[in-house]
Amino acid sequence: EVQLVESGGGLVQAGGSLRLSCAASGFTFDAYAIGWFRQAPGKGREGVSCISIIDGSTYYADSVKGRFTISSDNAKNTVYLQMNSLKPEDTAVYFCAAGRGIVSPQISYEYDYWGQGAQVTVSS
Repeated sequence: EVQLVESGGGLVQAGGSLRLSCAASGFTFDAYAIGWFRQAPGKGREGVSCISIIDGSTYYADSVKGRFTISSDNAKNTVYLQMNSLKPEDTAVYFCAAGRGIVSPQISYEYDYWGQGAQVTVSS
């Protein structure tokens, strides 16, 4: 059974940091790319970041460049999203997703598997 389990969300003040984790199981982790998306209330799902487990290449949305860092621990089948200098507009439910042959990492339908999401709330 494929599972993606997010953890590490919470409430933080503006300017603070959080680290999200995405623990994967049930598929060949090192053949996939893992992406992070977020969805704020009343808004669409936004692609935030992505890492190819195959070659380590990364993608970041302009809105998070320089503040967020994606990384992977292949021995643990886990991807992390380190979020620094958080802003109230970063408040959303954050999802991780897995896909193969990703061409456009910011596009949600390129991904095959999804986690249940983790709430991140940034207070001003």
